[in-house]
Amino acid sequence: SLASTAITCFTRGLDLRKGTEDVLCPANCPLWQFYVFGDGVYASLSSVCGAAIHSGVISNTGGAVRIQTLPGQENYPAVNANGIQSQVLSRWASSFSVTAGPKNTALEAVGRSVSTARPSTGKRPKKTLDKKAGNKDCKADIAFLIDGSYNIGQRRFNLQKNFVGKVAVMLGIGTEGPHVGVVQASEHPKIEFYLKNFTAAKEVLFAIKELGFRGGNSNTGKALKYTAQKFFSLENGARKGIPKIIVVFLDGWPSDDLEEAGIVAREFGVNVFIVSVAKPTTEELGMVQDIGFVDKAVCRNNGFFSYQMPTWFGTTKYVKPLVQKLCSHEQMLCSKTCYNSVNIGFLIDGSSSVGESNFRLVLEFVSNVAKAFEISDIGSKVAAVQFTYDQRTEFGFTDYVTKEKVLSAIRSIRYMSGGTATGDAIAFTTRNVFGPVKDGPNKNFLVVLTDGQSYDDVRGPAAAAQKAGITVFSVGVAWAPLDDLKDMASEPRESHTFFTREFTGLEQMVPDIIRGICRDFLDSKQ
Repeated sequence: SLASTAITCFTRGLDLRKGTEDVLCPANCPLWQFYVFGDGVYASLSSVCGAAIHSGVISNTGGAVRIQTLPGQENYPAVNANGIQSQVLSRWASSFSVTAGPKNTALEAVGRSVSTARPSTGKRPKKTLDKKAGNKDCKADIAFLIDGSYNIGQRRFNLQKNFVGKVAVMLGIGTEGPHVGVVQASEHPKIEFYLKNFTAAKEVLFAIKELGFRGGNSNTGKALKYTAQKFFSLENGARKGIPKIIVVFLDGWPSDDLEEAGIVAREFGVNVFIVSVAKPTTEELGMVQDIGFVDKAVCRNNGFFSYQMPTWFGTTKYVKPLVQKLCSHEQMLCSKTCYNSVNIGFLIDGSSSVGESNFRLVLEFVSNVAKAFEISDIGSKVAAVQFTYDQRTEFGFTDYVTKEKVLSAIRSIRYMSGGTATGDAIAFTTRNVFGPVKDGPNKNFLVVLTDGQSYDDVRGPAAAAQKAGITVFSVGVAWAPLDDLKDMASEPRESHTFFTREFTGLEQMVPDIIRGICRDFLDSKQ
């Protein structure tokens, strides 16, 4: 078809849905604002028009471009071409290439650069009907961790405030847009204001202007750990399912260590960005205790989460690229943690050898494991099946989506009593409980609890469950034979097999099971 779609300077490959599409790029897009990853083959996160200029298909006067969707790949290289520096990306799910589109002069692209992250200056596109709502396309809860140390000094502290203010305005803060707060790092961290305090850019700007310089050592590690642990609570305004982000501003280098803080932030599901300004020069390196401080703290060491500015002077051109990063929610790899991104199915032995009082201890164990996870419609989910010769789904993954309801459902499970067919029960659970969620985003775990020998084969059904992407932990009590337990467990079997002589021993295993699930979750993400 001759019809080409007019796109903006900021349209990315992933915003276009067709396999092949003809588009028109506007003229005079500001080159430094382009986000391009790769060379020739571009990650779909890249700006289409930026990629077209980078590859030489069009110049900055705009024009017709044909975009072809390609599969994802690993290692998109960084190449400087035609005034655009493309960036490295270690892997992305889809790509595209660009060639010259059909010439059709009747359709010249409208030269408007409507970005997803709108600047607040100049004429606004008609689109913003509801200023209070803010930029709904940008989903983020952000803590700006500003540098208040003697390293930066009063003069540059004020320039930092101006920069943070510009970033805050361009983000499009609003009730349904991004929310921001500020923490000042110096000798001791101080939360200046929380996410819930302001929902309009004007108020945030005013609050930033009022911030006073504290001075002291640059204990960024201490402040980062404090912010990750304390800042994002629901009562302080963090929203469920919205990426949590800390943007650390660092003038020079930190006085303390960032490694532990980085680990804590990742455990709490926080995406850490580091904006380093005036990084240490050759003659200063002797004073820096850990040259690799940026890589230790950022969410992922893939180039996306670190950002450099040579100085605090003339930083306006750095505002928009930073905003675009903060608004790319599909890039927030640290939002998913083992606590909020797993499905855990419990397969509970209800055979007559267990007995009513021990059955209660089993349910207590199940509750204590489930309790550790963030259960919600967008978070982790829990299901339970009880088995003898028969199987009974007590509740499935989508039946209860709050922790309270899941825990009360576990408490009200009634003891069946009967024989033991563990193999059948695993097959039943794989099909009926995990089947409906197998294409979902969460990683799947099955915890099998049994106190005896199974009357049927467990190896086949367990292998099939593992093939279906389910990680199996086996927990045996009393007469459960170790061979059965090992045959059911995922590799490495030693770390997925648990045994206790007495039902009272289940309690001590709770932290090991939780740690095991988290370890497997992280291994699957590497």
